[in-house]
Amino acid sequence: MTETPLDLAHAAMEDTPDDDAARLRYYERLADAELFLLLAQEPDAAGEDTVEPQIFDVEGDRFVLAFDTAERLAEFAEGQAAFVALSGRMLVKMLARQGLGLGVNMDVAPSAYLLGADGVEWLADTLGHAPSEEDARIVEVAAPGALPERLLSALDAKLALMGAAARAALLAQVTFDTGAKSHLLAFIDPAPGAEPALSGAANEALTFSGLEAGQLDVTFLRANDDMAARMGKVALRFDLPDPVTLSAPSAPGSDPDKPPKLR
Repeated sequence: MTETPLDLAHAAMEDTPDDDAARLRYYERLADAELFLLLAQEPDAAGEDTVEPQIFDVEGDRFVLAFDTAERLAEFAEGQAAFVALSGRMLVKMLARQGLGLGVNMDVAPSAYLLGADGVEWLADTLGHAPSEEDARIVEVAAPGALPERLLSALDAKLALMGAAARAALLAQVTFDTGAKSHLLAFIDPAPGAEPALSGAANEALTFSGLEAGQLDVTFLRANDDMAARMGKVALRFDLPDPVTLSAPSAPGSDPDKPPKLR
């Protein structure tokens, strides 16, 4: 089977056990991955947003199992099995405070990994950190400074997953009227309602890059704004597909703000 992004991140973490950045990249890939959660039975046919995962006891602790491909789930289950597909970030949000750990790709891949209940809560808390809002006027725009390559790589990988959430993103160095300097990531023509997801993605890229004292501000602009034109002359540009209006289907796990509930 072709190696998945989670396989590659897990291998890098295992090869460099003392590298905190590699460990954080694995958790970022885990949060971004689509995971297939093994269920005890099919989701409620009535459409209620609840699921009942199979729970396994491992050395006195309780774990649910998820796989990063449907084929791996079927291999573990030795045939067809009830499951629900959802993002890793949604899954840890669902499991947090439930006393449940997460087993990933158990018995079917070299990337098999057990994340205990404490680790699940840490990851859910880390993903739940929202960027703060500030109101300051930009007085100067310049090309990005010497940003760490791991931050640029994290941004590139994260924004590639955002798909139709915006047309593009511009990264520049700015000076505010307070005298403070920062790097600003401007999302151009965001899709309606996509702003929280985009700012969260930027915040996660900074968090999982492993930089202890990093700062990255975020704003949203239309392509015809004067500030977009000023930034476009000097900024590092990340292109994304054309934005579309995002809509959420009603299946369990389909609303990123409402993970399915355990029962």
